Amino acid sequence: MGDRHTWTAVPATAQRARSVLATAWSCAVTAEGGREEFIGVHTVAEDGRVLLHLPDDSMLTAAAICAPRGEPSAVLEFADVAPVPVRNRIRARLWMAGWFKPEEGHLAFSPTRIVLRDGGGAVVVDRDEYARTEPDPLATAEARLLTHLADCHPDAVERLTRLVEPDNLHGAVRVQPLAVDRHALTLRIERSRDHGDVRLPFHRPADDLGQLTERMHILLSQASAGTCPRALQRQRTDGDG
Repeated sequence: MGDRHTWTAVPATAQRARSVLATAWSCAVTAEGGREEFIGVHTVAEDGRVLLHLPDDSMLTAAAICAPRGEPSAVLEFADVAPVPVRNRIRARLWMAGWFKPEEGHLAFSPTRIVLRDGGGAVVVDRDEYARTEPDPLATAEARLLTHLADCHPDAVERLTRLVEPDNLHGAVRVQPLAVDRHALTLRIERSRDHGDVRLPFHRPADDLGQLTERMHILLSQASAGTCPRALQRQRTDGDG
């Protein structure tokens, strides 16, 4: 495919952490009062503090109010879950250790240590960089974009596999869109016994949905100029009997 996809820019770790926080629905909190799991209770302040809007009967609320120093320590855990059904849907986990401070109507959590873990391993996130970083501009639209691509345009997903090295498609039984950020679209290639991910970088970053549409059209145009991967041709023939 020449050098069209040699650019491999990826989001900075701090931005990935902020994106996980911006899109995660659930949050597990381990504190002095035990462990609780919540759904849809957190928001994130501009400086990166996590604001928890908890029910009055939460053990965590009681622990924060009754803590001797007024700021109990805790660990927050968030999961980054792929919006499209794939194997191993958890793309990453984010852990944050720090302190709670009761504020009017919520608990404010200030992190002192942040760790992001994905398939490449665990990385400690720089707190200063985290505090001044914003989520990926496509983060909150990602779920809608990927489910639409998978459900309504499977032909486009198959066409995009023409941009994948043939060796990566050997034995493939299914390909699904796994992730999208301002830098690239990621495909999950599933085989009978394992799977792998391939990033298809855009020719330049996309800062909004309009730019993403243009970047995707360019990828599809490049894919149309390619040839159909033999691995998928073979799988389709087998499926047709």
